[in-house]
Amino acid sequence: MSLAFLSENSENNSPITLNVLRNLANKCGFQLSSDEEPAFLLAVQSALAIAREVDDLQDYIDPRLNPTPTEGGLRSYRKPDVDRNNSLNAWCHQFELKAVNPDSRLLEGHRIALKDTIAIAGIPQTLGTFPQFISTTGNYPQSNIDASVVSRLLLSGATIIGTTTCENFSLSPMSYSAASGPVHNPWGRNFNSGGSSSGAAALVALGLAREAGVPGLQNAGLDVKIAIGGDQAGSIRVPAAYCGIYGLKPTHGLVPYTGIAGLLPMIDHVGPLARTVEDIALCLSAIAGYDGLDVRMGPESPLRQDVRQYHEELAYFVDSMPKDGKVIDFSGSGRPLRVALIVESFIVQGTTDTVARKVRDAAVKQFTALGCHVSDISIPLHSKGALIWTAATRNQMASHAFGGRAGDFLGHGLPHIGHRWPPDQEMCDLLTKHNPAVINTILGEKLLTDPKYLPISAQNKAHRHVLQLREAYDTAFTSGDFDVLITPTAPTVAPPHPDMVRGSALEKLKLAAGSTNNTSPFNVTGHPALSVPCGWGTASDGVTKLPIGMQIIGKRFDDLTVLKAAKMFELGGGGLGPWPGKE
Repeated sequence: MSLAFLSENSENNSPITLNVLRNLANKCGFQLSSDEEPAFLLAVQSALAIAREVDDLQDYIDPRLNPTPTEGGLRSYRKPDVDRNNSLNAWCHQFELKAVNPDSRLLEGHRIALKDTIAIAGIPQTLGTFPQFISTTGNYPQSNIDASVVSRLLLSGATIIGTTTCENFSLSPMSYSAASGPVHNPWGRNFNSGGSSSGAAALVALGLAREAGVPGLQNAGLDVKIAIGGDQAGSIRVPAAYCGIYGLKPTHGLVPYTGIAGLLPMIDHVGPLARTVEDIALCLSAIAGYDGLDVRMGPESPLRQDVRQYHEELAYFVDSMPKDGKVIDFSGSGRPLRVALIVESFIVQGTTDTVARKVRDAAVKQFTALGCHVSDISIPLHSKGALIWTAATRNQMASHAFGGRAGDFLGHGLPHIGHRWPPDQEMCDLLTKHNPAVINTILGEKLLTDPKYLPISAQNKAHRHVLQLREAYDTAFTSGDFDVLITPTAPTVAPPHPDMVRGSALEKLKLAAGSTNNTSPFNVTGHPALSVPCGWGTASDGVTKLPIGMQIIGKRFDDLTVLKAAKMFELGGGGLGPWPGKE
């Protein structure tokens, strides 16, 4: 590989002096001979000159991300008042966007909210953190692009009515870490709604809680029936479980992540949260398919014209179910749906007896009610899944997610985000108080990339174990001819918020520990996973009743079977059930 040019002219004006060159060599672990120093000095001076010349070019925005024309011209927004119409702190910004010329009416009449990691042109973006960490102006940056999913929602006839609060840099499965303050669970104030799609889940569940008669929600403001969230370790599914709604992490690469702030391309997913499985399917039909920009999409990703109409196929499946009590022919070959409960998932760290028992009993009872075959399966590597997720991601996540480092493959980063990097004392102090997981991730990357403690080969080995984990799940499907796998989504019902004034970093880290052990493995393997409501449990206060979630996992790019299984579970009598708080 050669340089584009060797510039003799750069020598006099370059900040790269002989001393700088020697320091660079020392950092690389070697010394250059005095005879060769002039050649390498010119080479590195030229490299810097080339990089600066490109950096001085006017920025390029791919036209496929140009804002979709919306009614009313210039987009405007408002910040809802926490005391008057946002008491859950679930809303970030509110507005109303509707396409001037939609391509279809698929989502007409649906009012949808989006997690505040998703770029919407003309709308400030917070990423759940403080403005000085993502902007050079001190104010929250406004996007100049529409993310791919934004354009697809608008062109499908949806009305986007706001952005929802998310966790600080999307790095928490709880809902206490946002710079704007904790997001409250609509079923119990001062309890976590789950994260990092915290506000999205809370707003979808808000309408259900109001219908159930939960008190104290009069100042919570607007609710929605569909929201879009992001998921890197469980950030759609854990909030869905805590709030008693449906939340889908689609197959990795099925829905484009372009225009969304992520943690790492290997684990980035975007998907819907909704009150019904039908709305999950409808939304997936609108947003799935290749966009030509997302590095997460590959040969298995369907082109837009080849995307399955999930909502139509789900409706047809339900309409075709026998009404005479006969076993449902799931595969077209006369056999019923085959369901396997992953044994190891019911004993992950911190799983309560109530959650394990209710998920197991509900799965067996509701699926067998429709003639499904239900059995246990042991996947020993599942118990190492969260460890593999950690080892495969944590040595590069901080510089990518918080520092804005470009990915290893060509992609379209967020042009309006100005990351503050490297970290400094203010960042450490603020984020230790609000989300110590961010500081832990920064420290972890520095440690895990130091060859004194871990060889560079460990990263490649961790990636190979990801492939091993994927194979373990794939083998589980094929060896028993299973259609879906089942686990508890989260090990407990939603815990209470920590004390944000007096609570220590250790207290906050412990609160989240183990909560994504059943969800994060499927972020690295890419399998689709849906959290469905599965009854109620009692919170740690011994009084408050909060939802339990069950996770349904399918084969990669077979999201439709996951949706069908969720519907069968529901038709067999499964679901959230009446709110027991009135008892």
